[in-house]
Amino acid sequence: MRSPPEPWLDEKRPNDVETLAAAISEANAKGLPPDAAAAAIARAAAPWLPELAGGDSAAKTGSMAAWIKKKLVTETLVRLLPTEKDSLPCSFLLKLLRTAKMVGAEASCLGELEAMAGRQLDQASLKDLMIPSFSHTSSTLLDVALVLGLVREFAAMDEAAKSGAAIAKVAKLVDGFLAEAAADASLPPAEFAAIAAALPQHARASDDGLYRALDTYLKAHRGLSKEERRGLWRLVDARKMSSEAAAHAAQNERLPVRAVVEVVFAEWTKMNRGGEWSGALSGPRSPAGAAVELPARCPSKREVAVQQQEIRRLRDEVGKLQLQCQGLQAQVERLLDRKKKAGGFFRWRTLLFKQIDVGDKMEEEDALSRHTPVLGRRWRPLPAGTPTPRWRNSLS
Repeated sequence: MRSPPEPWLDEKRPNDVETLAAAISEANAKGLPPDAAAAAIARAAAPWLPELAGGDSAAKTGSMAAWIKKKLVTETLVRLLPTEKDSLPCSFLLKLLRTAKMVGAEASCLGELEAMAGRQLDQASLKDLMIPSFSHTSSTLLDVALVLGLVREFAAMDEAAKSGAAIAKVAKLVDGFLAEAAADASLPPAEFAAIAAALPQHARASDDGLYRALDTYLKAHRGLSKEERRGLWRLVDARKMSSEAAAHAAQNERLPVRAVVEVVFAEWTKMNRGGEWSGALSGPRSPAGAAVELPARCPSKREVAVQQQEIRRLRDEVGKLQLQCQGLQAQVERLLDRKKKAGGFFRWRTLLFKQIDVGDKMEEEDALSRHTPVLGRRWRPLPAGTPTPRWRNSLS
């Protein structure tokens, strides 16, 4: 619950930067809680920075003088802010960072804000990270470089300064941001991969969110090469995907074939382990009645059966795809051999009239069938002198 606004701050209503600095210094000296201090600073800076208090960000920026004033107020605020961790909410710091990027504040000001917000990134929301790119040199709609800097700042902290819950929150936040930014067709794969790999592998208990972001990226970037798709897939650990995500990935045509094989193998390994667990539980009990150490979660027999059936189906589909690829490769090799034998002249006539050869084969098969008993019928020889019907070599 936020503290009520301080009455002394409403009486002073600063009308210049110096008075604003004095009011903020006095607020810091009073030792207000983080939320109350942020609210006090936002109200003090509202005449120049209305976006901090939830106002219109386009206000008071019509002239160049007003824009310069806004830049000066932003840089002054950053110099006066307490640098201790958790002294101000992360959402307030990100709002101020967004304003600083918009007005083109100095690099030192941006770096200080980025460091302060990055150290407590686990307190941010996805809406806080939706900061547009105000740079004319950036091709992306969202400020991807800014978010990358925030994530790296958080990851660079000491392990003692960040708990496992905080790392998990940031990982979920990163996956959500990637899912939003992935729809941007101008986002390079290197920047997508840089943000996804900024956190250690143990940060994600499940890679479903990262796979969802990758699938969105592949939909918006259909012109990626095979090597680029393989490089992006290396970000995902197939062993940390749920059964639903693995089933979707196994049928995803946008993924490389290697990814499908890894997913199927990972699910097959899980099924084997599940079968071992169920076999251990159904085995004979020890006569001494000793307690058996069970896994964290033992799937039911019905779940194991359903998952095994799904894995078999996925393996069959992978096998069919491999056979199709081998068939296509064999056809290409046969065509190349024909081209070499023809001395450089490709015989298109063999392709155009291929159906004639098919008709000849059908005639041979029909002749064989006339001398082969049909199942369910009694075979009788044809009477002497009966003319043998012939197939016409026709394209119809």
